[in-house]
Amino acid sequence: MYEGNLFMENLVMVLAKLPEAYAPFSPIVDVLPIIPVLFILLAFVWQASVSFR
Repeated sequence: MYEGNLFMENLVMVLAKLPEAYAPFSPIVDVLPIIPVLFILLAFVWQASVSFR
């Protein structure tokens, strides 16, 4: 395996884990990236409710 690639994989694993102080917020942090998608879906539902004017 390429040594630089192994370093990047280890770096991602280190950055992916929250610090101990924020560990209780992990479930919330897991959901946060979905919020923009929900806003886009809300825009489609809103436009469908007003017949895409």
